[in-house]
Amino acid sequence: MFEIGPWPPAPIQTERLVLRESETRDRAAIVELLASPQVGTYVGGAQARDELESVLPAVPGQRPGFFVVELDGDLIGTVTLDHRESERPGGPEGGEISLGYLFLPKAWGRGYAAEACAAVLRWFAEALPGEPVALCTQTANERSLRLATKLGFSEVERFEKYGAEQWYGVWSAGPS
Repeated sequence: MFEIGPWPPAPIQTERLVLRESETRDRAAIVELLASPQVGTYVGGAQARDELESVLPAVPGQRPGFFVVELDGDLIGTVTLDHRESERPGGPEGGEISLGYLFLPKAWGRGYAAEACAAVLRWFAEALPGEPVALCTQTANERSLRLATKLGFSEVERFEKYGAEQWYGVWSAGPS
């Protein structure tokens, strides 16, 4: 875990979205998100719904760096900031903060991921000025690569993992 000051922050509002801490009412939508075959395409596959129902806590994702993305009162996705494990490929040392996101298929193609991720990156840059953020995705995930570029991530390297070519990039707002 990383130190980012008091958690949770006040909800982050964008033009169309609210990013906030997870609540009990989000559980069913998070199960739907993690069990979706479309969502799981580039992240190791869908998880079994019955297993998710039995293991997810009443308030899933209740931890620093986990944001629920809400549109008109409904969860449409999540954005996360996590420490990358140092033994994972990509990056010079590992241990850096990594951006992750998952959105329900009904929310794809409308710019919500870009809007939500940009808001989280702005928040992070204020919480930890100058700290870089990593992003890793399969090169086959063309939408994710376009989003990484749009958000300002710069490619550092490509490598093979999980039977697929992976793209690793870094973003930094620079010192404040």
